[in-house]
Formats: sequence, structure tokens, C-alpha cells
Amino acid sequence: MWLRRPIRDITVFQRHISFIERPEYSQNGEDGIIHAIFAKIGSTNRFFVEFGVEDGVECNTRYLSKHHSWRGLLMDGSNENESLNLHKEFITAENIESLFEKYDVPNKFDLLSIDIDGNDYWVWKAIIHWQPRVVVIEYNACIPALPSVTMPYKSDFMWDKTDYYGVSLGALEKLGKEKGYTLIGTDRNGVNAFFVLNEFMEGNFIAQPLEKLYHPAAFKGKPGNAHPKDKQDRPWVRV
Repeated sequence: MWLRRPIRDITVFQRHISFIERPEYSQNGEDGIIHAIFAKIGSTNRFFVEFGVEDGVECNTRYLSKHHSWRGLLMDGSNENESLNLHKEFITAENIESLFEKYDVPNKFDLLSIDIDGNDYWVWKAIIHWQPRVVVIEYNACIPALPSVTMPYKSDFMWDKTDYYGVSLGALEKLGKEKGYTLIGTDRNGVNAFFVLNEFMEGNFIAQPLEKLYHPAAFKGKPGNAHPKDKQDRPWVRV
């Protein structure tokens, strides 16, 4: 029954089918949400790209590669592991497409996951010649969904563990629309947003207003648990 009708809220849907809700190798239940999405739209080449994975042990795609024969590219600015196809690369808006070329990423693939604690918006915007069917990207749940704001671009930005990082959910929704994607949900801890190419929406998902999809920060499953305020009062830019 749940697989036969369009879904309004992916975080509710994934609790009603025989997929894991709890995280197996992801931090916030992304394993279950990703499975729920592909239960609706199916997979093609089962190829993923994920960057910002640290050592690759806990990430959004490991369950797919370990248990479902997916393959793909992992990148991180501080770690590498040949057995996981994890490469040490510092991701910027300037180099992201050349890195896709370097590691032979197919132009169309199933899943892209972005979590670099900073320039997430700018890097996704810079991916023009590749088209994943599903995008999972971190948003900043320490700030409201609107206005549509992000950090100013700074190629060497390093997160200092405060609430100054990344991008508002509204800015990601706007960018997604420009790139042909629809926001279908966020995890309940307020970490990741989930986008699907528009061509896979009909019959699978029902678009919802931004305010219904936004989850504020509840890191580690604790409502109100957020990062410390930025004492430097650094600026945001509207996009």
C-alpha cells in the first residue's frame, strides 16, 4: 500500500516500510530515508558520489555499497582509504567538476551526497555537467528556513564548530528549483535535505510547502540541541 501511492512526507513514509529507520552507517537515519526514496523511483547504475565523509566509516552511502552492491566515489579533505575508494581531496566550487572528471564519475548517476560544513551551496551550484537523480545535502538548521541565505563563498573555509556554516533550507530549495529538483523532506534532527529530480516526482512524491519540511536543530536527537552561536557575527548573503 505505501509503495503504491504518492508520498507527502518521506520521513513518515520510511517508517512504514521494511527499511531501517535507525542509522546503520549514517548519523541521522539517512540510511532509511535514502532507501525509501529509491523504493519509489528505483535505481539505474547504482552509482553514488559522497564527499565530506571523514574516514568513510559513518556516511550516507556505506550501507548501499556494503549491502546492496552500489559503487561510487568518496572524497574527504583529510582522509583516504583505497579499500573504500575514498580519496583525499579538498572540495571547492572551482575544482568539483574536474574531480568528477578525474575519478570518471558518469554524467548521470543515482545519488549525490554533500556535507562539507561550509560551502555546500556553492559547490552544488557549481555542478553543472553532471546530473544525479537524488541529492542529499546538509543545511544549517541553527538558522530559520527563510530568508534564503548562505555563507559568502570562501574557498578555504574551515568550520569552527559554531552555528556559522552552510546554508539555509530556503536557499537550497531555491537552488534545487533552478537545477530541476524538488525538496521532498529533511531528517528529523535537522541535518540533511533530500531532493529528487522533477521528472521522478509524479506518482511518487507530493511537493509540500517549505515550512512543513523544515526541521530545526535537534542534533543527536535532542530537540533544541544546536551549535554555539558565532561570536564573530560574520555575515550571510542572500541568494
